[in-house]
Amino acid sequence: MTINERVAKLRNAMEDKGIAAYIIPSNDPHQSEYPASRWEGRKWISGFTGSAGTAVVTENHAGVWTDGRYFLQAAQELSTSEFELHKQVVAGAPEHIDWLIENLSEGEVIGVDGTLTSLSEYENLKKKLNAKGIQVEASFDLLDEVWDNRPEVPTNPLIVYNDAFAGETAVEKLTRIRNAYQAKGAEGCLITTLDGIAWTLNTRGTDVECNPVAVAWLFVDNTKATLFVLPEKVDAATQDYLTKNGIEVADYHSLPEYLQKLTINKVFVDPDKVGIYYIDQLPKSCKLVKDMSPEIRMKAVKNSAELKSIDNAMVKDGVALTKFHMWLETALGQQALTEYEIVQKIKEFRAQQDNYFGESFGAIVGFKGNGAIIHYSPAENGSATIENEGMLLIDCGGQYFEGTTDITRTLYLGKPSDEQKKHYTLVLKGNIALQTIEFPKGTNGMHLDTLARQFLWQNRLNYGHGTGHGVGMFLNVHEGPLSIRPVTANIPLEPGMIFSNEPGFYEAGSHGIRIENLIVVAERESNDYGDFMGFDVLTYFPISTKLIDKSLMTEAETKWLNDYHQLVFDKLSPKLNEEEKTWLKERCLAL
Repeated sequence: MTINERVAKLRNAMEDKGIAAYIIPSNDPHQSEYPASRWEGRKWISGFTGSAGTAVVTENHAGVWTDGRYFLQAAQELSTSEFELHKQVVAGAPEHIDWLIENLSEGEVIGVDGTLTSLSEYENLKKKLNAKGIQVEASFDLLDEVWDNRPEVPTNPLIVYNDAFAGETAVEKLTRIRNAYQAKGAEGCLITTLDGIAWTLNTRGTDVECNPVAVAWLFVDNTKATLFVLPEKVDAATQDYLTKNGIEVADYHSLPEYLQKLTINKVFVDPDKVGIYYIDQLPKSCKLVKDMSPEIRMKAVKNSAELKSIDNAMVKDGVALTKFHMWLETALGQQALTEYEIVQKIKEFRAQQDNYFGESFGAIVGFKGNGAIIHYSPAENGSATIENEGMLLIDCGGQYFEGTTDITRTLYLGKPSDEQKKHYTLVLKGNIALQTIEFPKGTNGMHLDTLARQFLWQNRLNYGHGTGHGVGMFLNVHEGPLSIRPVTANIPLEPGMIFSNEPGFYEAGSHGIRIENLIVVAERESNDYGDFMGFDVLTYFPISTKLIDKSLMTEAETKWLNDYHQLVFDKLSPKLNEEEKTWLKERCLAL
């Protein structure tokens, strides 16, 4: 069935229900950025495969709204169907609502799937649309009616995670969560996010590609915790672990009935993370306490055991990347390689490391113009062949039991132009500026974003993505609520929070540049002006110096780079053989 045929089938279902427009988001009922295949509805209906975006279908129009990371990708993927690309001015903003207000008439009805539409989204929709006389109906999962052979809820086994890596037991985490919601006057808490549940219970899974999470719900009250999960996911050993930690098990699909029978007076819910359908299941007498789910802030601050484990993961990753880049340099001189083949080789070298679990996201390997497609994913058939001249961007990451990695390096094959070297150096200067800043307690990511962009801005250049995202502990590589980006984020930075530091520059059809390390907030000296913090670097792999225009670098920037490369060599060399040490030492020479 073609995309247009799917749209036509959806329109027939909309007509039967009296729906003038239907909104299909990217998330699942757990508000995941990367959902299991059952909930990849926006991808199925539109053909657009990016991780962020919203599809809207009306009688006469089909559109996808997405942000600057995906403009080039979406334009390509939507070109063969009737879907049109709507470029978001502000990433993540619900700009499709304004379009619907302009294009629908008073009295018409918009349909959404209430299991996928969060309480806050639903309230925002109703407020804006009802003011224009447009109604919102949240009771229809129309895709389930038109999606033939739709995937089922995953049944992969639940995995018990080692408390030694987590640094805290499930019982201890549940106690902290109870203290947090009780302080708000609630008697129970519904936890919906898959990584939040995994972190809380020290469990993991394989239900979502690259994200080690399991599809489940968790309800915590003052006396017990109930995990809602498909029964076939829990073997005897896992059941024993859950029982010993005071966790009851119920069927995944039984959550609505459980909520309907609740007898407590106040339930803590995160309005951004729970679907309106589940809110509607609660008894009318049950009051809502609405705030950010308590485990979200808790898991964002890594404890000392987690930081030690993550450091070990970073060393493993640096060793794997050293071996890979040595292979790449040799192979490029002997054979033609495609972007896809490079992706497979990166996985192969990472898999040689102990406790490797898999990729933390699908590796981005973009040669020349493909590097300018910010979330480009090379396919087995049709990916570009690497030639002897051009920019090569490699953004990849691994999941180890010890932690999650994410790194980008940009290389040049042949001789770069002066303009390319300038672009690269401006990006590097921004990376160093963010890495080296010290800031007072209370600072959030929005305050720091400009540091990474300032040198590009001085040349009237910019990039269309955030500068940094939070990173999980053997969990999602994109972890909320943290970010370093030019939007309001009322999450003050705290020691132990891990971010990516990844400024970039992209010239469509020519090249893409991104330099990314992971960094962790650490305490600095305090004085009469407050408690100050800064960032320690976590990633250990050399930054290519071939593209640097030394005349643009300050003495302090050069010193930081040289010190960083010495740190990389000191961290990785004990794990390398003599040939590998020699290779690494040459890439870590002082600038």
